[in-house]
Amino acid sequence: MKKVVVVGGVAGGASAAARIRRLDEQAEIVMFERGAHVSFSNCCLPYYLSGTVAKSSALVMMTPEAFKRRFNIDARTGSEVVEINREKKTVTVQETATGKTYEEAYDKLVLAPGASAVVPKSIKGADAKHVFTVRNVTDICAVKDYIDKTGAQNIVVAGAGFVGLEVAENLKTAGKNVSIVEGADQVMAPFDYDMAQILHKEIVDQGIRLYLSSMVTEITDQTVIAQRHGQPVEIPAEAVVLSIGVRPETSLAAKAGLELGQSGAIRVNHNYQTSDPDIYAVGDAVETFNRMTRHYGSLALAGPAQRQARAAADHICGQNHSNKGYIATSCLRVFKKNVACTGLNEKALKKEGIPYDVAYVLPSDKVGIMPGSSYMPFKLLFEVPTGRILGAQAIGQGDVVRRIDVIATLITMGGTLEDLKEMELCYSPVYGTAKDVVNMAALVGLNLLYGHYEQVRVDQVRQLVESGAYIIDVREPAEYEAGHLKGAVNIPLSQFRSRIDEVPKDVPVYLHCRTSQRSYYALCELLGRGWRNVKNISGSFLGICLYEYFNDQDTGREPIVTAYNFK
Repeated sequence: MKKVVVVGGVAGGASAAARIRRLDEQAEIVMFERGAHVSFSNCCLPYYLSGTVAKSSALVMMTPEAFKRRFNIDARTGSEVVEINREKKTVTVQETATGKTYEEAYDKLVLAPGASAVVPKSIKGADAKHVFTVRNVTDICAVKDYIDKTGAQNIVVAGAGFVGLEVAENLKTAGKNVSIVEGADQVMAPFDYDMAQILHKEIVDQGIRLYLSSMVTEITDQTVIAQRHGQPVEIPAEAVVLSIGVRPETSLAAKAGLELGQSGAIRVNHNYQTSDPDIYAVGDAVETFNRMTRHYGSLALAGPAQRQARAAADHICGQNHSNKGYIATSCLRVFKKNVACTGLNEKALKKEGIPYDVAYVLPSDKVGIMPGSSYMPFKLLFEVPTGRILGAQAIGQGDVVRRIDVIATLITMGGTLEDLKEMELCYSPVYGTAKDVVNMAALVGLNLLYGHYEQVRVDQVRQLVESGAYIIDVREPAEYEAGHLKGAVNIPLSQFRSRIDEVPKDVPVYLHCRTSQRSYYALCELLGRGWRNVKNISGSFLGICLYEYFNDQDTGREPIVTAYNFK
């Protein structure tokens, strides 16, 4: 009879153990978890702070007793594996409550230790009793209990990744005064800066103070001190949640002499075997293959961890597995905005030297006359000259996740802009438009790829305005009066044919409307009548407002619009 020992629970370890049992009813399976809970909903933790998840017990998915009853798996909590004895094929286990140690033998060993929260030693006061990290049920209960008992009202969240933003949102929903301190110049690293600006606006609109390009240096009883642009900033803080990042938990593997990869995570092969073929590793602690960049790196996402666990279990039980790597697809909600992305962003494409272009569209997420219809900023990245789809990012009040899932599927299948153009998707006025957001992005991308017209990106518009470039706004007069680019000339599309002679031919001409569609029509008319030096402003006025708003408010710089308009 085969004996399998699993180190760590949650998405990786618990999934591997359960899969092994389904494939091998005779195997002896022992799972060790150093924490109090062997299986819990990691991604739901922040929602306990707001009461969205009413009881902490609801976060626990499976108890040791349930594992034994349902799967005949011996799950032992409060038990930390402190050493792997590879020659003897045993692990040394220490019981948290008693300090007692003992050895457990294995035939196959699965490591799923996860990742630990980063707590920089450079932050003075990071070990104070009102400073927390969030990795498990015990952690999130400690945060809520402290806030409830002390009545803490001013709370700082350091770090603006997935967990940081979810913690901040739920604390704000609970009625707290929340500040976010982020060391980078944007939130959510998987998104490009132009898309992150939309999130910045949503965050500050919801009453959260957002400090970007700011590094926490000290935590006192009542404040967080951060360095921002070389100047110290004091932020009121009766409680602090550090969500600066995570690092793969590799100490046990390294101590056992298992090979680590260049990223510092545990190196595994196609079947998630470590350098010792009887030891497997899955989840946040392992180095996995990025099918887009063709490089190895670590990825802290639950979905890939579960697939890795299944693959390792399959191989332990003699079944085949096809390892295609990951593309990094993820989503979250930030107050009223749904947020999702997949594949590579511009930063990664530039780093890898992959030639690319961008189609940026802001169509409606459903038919405009339907209740709740709203714009959906959607950014599609594609390879030049092949048109192969490389990534996408979307933010909106509508169903961005469905759109990004479509792109993720095409990336997995090696799809191109032509494939996306022809994608036949569900349509109903309450769910989308007949030409869906993703189809629209593909059409724009093909126009750019085939050279049918040229575009200017939203991050280039300020320079155009400040240099006095000739910009035509083709929106209707009432739209123009409600807010426009400074210096822009208003020639409405409804009057464009009769006023086309007003458009100069001796200087570059830049066109925009609300979302770039009407200005595209005007651009086609100009090109068809002999104009050559004309370009469409990607994203147009709505995109410019979304891009410029937060920076203008944050830095106090002179706006390039007469008034912001997000309708």
